[in-house]
Amino acid sequence: MKILLCDDQAIIRDGLEMLLNLEKDFQVVGAAQDGAEAVELAAQAQPDLILMDLKMPGVNGIEATRQIHAKFPEIKILALTTYDDDEWVFDAIRAGASGYLLKDTPRAKIIEAIRGTLAGKNFVDPAIAGKLLTQVASQQKQPASLLTKKLTERELDVLRLIAKGFNNNDIAGQLHLSEGTVRNHVSAILEKLNVSDRTQAAVIAIQHGL
Repeated sequence: MKILLCDDQAIIRDGLEMLLNLEKDFQVVGAAQDGAEAVELAAQAQPDLILMDLKMPGVNGIEATRQIHAKFPEIKILALTTYDDDEWVFDAIRAGASGYLLKDTPRAKIIEAIRGTLAGKNFVDPAIAGKLLTQVASQQKQPASLLTKKLTERELDVLRLIAKGFNNNDIAGQLHLSEGTVRNHVSAILEKLNVSDRTQAAVIAIQHGL
């Protein structure tokens, strides 16, 4: 699993690289000190996942995420933030991030979040998940009818559970479907909503009151 690091603090980059190199199936393929360098290295190294700091001088992590996601949508991006950065998280997810981590997240959780993201899941750190949901909910809500026109009743059921943080296996159990059927529904939902991952679909669901 090829991983690119992006943080303007050398001590953070070095610490993350040491941590990740302890995992035999992880390979750190580059370390960028700002968003512009991250965009360049993403093109060169073609990583599977990028750990992206948000607040950086010059090109920040949100703009870098937006550019990388537009050019290389298959690259997963995990945003890095601190407790006072939570107002940036929503913009990062809208830019294409698959989730976010706090910089003081325990090592085991960082590894879990990376593996989960690469497996198609989304990681939302519980320490500020509530703030994120409050921010999303405070946005002007769109009528749910806009979604009912696009999605089938079963797809709406799946989307509601995605918005609650359920993975495919959990959704299959809740709706008494096979996991393969759930995967098909999720793919159809992402295509119809014109989004690239579950986090963005969940944001849309919450904004529409599902």
